Amino acid sequence: MEVFRAGEGAGDAADVAAAVCCAPIAGTPLSAAEAEQLAALLKAIAEPTRLRLLSLVAAHEGGEACVCDLTDPVGLSQPTVSHHLKVLVDAGLLLREKRGVWAYYRLVPERLNQISQALGQPSSRP
Repeated sequence: MEVFRAGEGAGDAADVAAAVCCAPIAGTPLSAAEAEQLAALLKAIAEPTRLRLLSLVAAHEGGEACVCDLTDPVGLSQPTVSHHLKVLVDAGLLLREKRGVWAYYRLVPERLNQISQALGQPSSRP
């Protein structure tokens, strides 16, 4: 059973996305590095098919889905779906586990929590 984690062999973009800081936007201003890290993570989910894939995986029985279960619902070919899933894995939003010829995907709830925290409630200002 081989599990691929965010950033493994994916290069600099995944390393930046995996290290995203959780500082809320509404609190103190983000540093340039924090803004770049958060933007890389948000870019991974700022695409309708990827958002659908995240929701499909999260809603799938057992909280994981095979790539073979995801192609029909989004109406795209398996290679295209696999590309979108790779982007989500590289961003640390999904974990990938290879079982035989198929890959299975699971949500990483902590990463969604990081996004939620970063976009947290604005502070009250006069």
